[in-house]
Amino acid sequence: MTAPLEGIRIVEMTSVVLGPYACQMLGDLGADVIKIEPPGGDTNRHLGPHRNHSDMCSMYLGCNRNKRSVALDLKSPRGRQAALDIISSADVVVHNFRPQAMARLGLDYDAVRTVNPEIIYCATYGYSKRGPYGDKGALDDSIQAASGAAALAEKVLGEPRYMPTIIADKTTAMFVVQSVLAALFYKLRTGEGQEIEVPMYESMVSFVMTEHLWGQSFEPPLGEAGYVRLMAEHRKPYRCKDGKYLAVLPYWDNHWLTFCELAGRPELATDARFIDMATRLKNINESYRVTGEIIAGRSRQEWLDLLGDTKVPTMVVNSLDDLIDDPHLVATGFWQQMAHPTEGQLRLSSPPMNMSRTQPTIRRHAPRLGENTAEVLAEAGYAQEDIDSLVADGAAMLEKV
Repeated sequence: MTAPLEGIRIVEMTSVVLGPYACQMLGDLGADVIKIEPPGGDTNRHLGPHRNHSDMCSMYLGCNRNKRSVALDLKSPRGRQAALDIISSADVVVHNFRPQAMARLGLDYDAVRTVNPEIIYCATYGYSKRGPYGDKGALDDSIQAASGAAALAEKVLGEPRYMPTIIADKTTAMFVVQSVLAALFYKLRTGEGQEIEVPMYESMVSFVMTEHLWGQSFEPPLGEAGYVRLMAEHRKPYRCKDGKYLAVLPYWDNHWLTFCELAGRPELATDARFIDMATRLKNINESYRVTGEIIAGRSRQEWLDLLGDTKVPTMVVNSLDDLIDDPHLVATGFWQQMAHPTEGQLRLSSPPMNMSRTQPTIRRHAPRLGENTAEVLAEAGYAQEDIDSLVADGAAMLEKV
């Protein structure tokens, strides 16, 4: 065995980012991920720049490697039956349809476990079906708003703002992976599958409130929610004398002492406002303001030379394009290149973990829509004439040349 999930088959019925990103991570760990798509394909196939085919855009390429694509019309009885036949030999199903939609398609948990009683069935969508928001639609922005994530910016900018990354989708995707791996471990010990629900709203509230529950951690409360250090007005990268930006965080007491000495401001180490970490937290905005004023007095390179060999956390502010040539990422081989059969040479990020015996790998390119329909149906027991008939009926689709 060369991968931790080698031999595990996952049927994915998801689109956009949450489900595809989660299943890509499971694919990186060695699972055989079969992506069942509608005839129009995952909506993210058409989002972002593309080279040769308009259904192979950057957003799709970013979260669909290590998968096989099967195109089926699940609203068709024959397409639904083909999906069930594929699922019958799977270990896991992951979908991001709302519960009502899966029930209408006849692919809810009760229907699926009739053909595969030990299936692990993971549903991930906006809000838990157990609550009053259960039938609401959701996208990343609406979950950022509901979970308090957007409101965090109001403390600094004066108005709620969405984070410029799809943090709700990607955070929830990690909870999906965690849940599926735990269920697989339970199944290994007991032979039993189970139904899993991973709602975006609850996942993001858990994520945001880990540190921000703050005074509301106690009943009765000892203050408002919100970790004050993270919402300080002056908590931001510092502008250096040459106009470049630098992240400097003299956080612990030894950091602060070192920074004050090297900056030529030793009196700040004994300043009553900053005497220790707890006191600096009470005066955190002033602490950040003073630090920023000091940083502004030297160029970025001067600060890197001054602080580079210390334990004070110091780092340049990279642009997104800077990351491509970042010396650390280059040295660790983080960026990989893969030749795609239709899209040419592609740049891919590596799985970020390093495992001594079962290192995650990139084995398959992101598939064209329906690229693997015939081979997966054949594995499910379909003869070639049956596959041809499904395609002729519109219940299945093959890759377009």
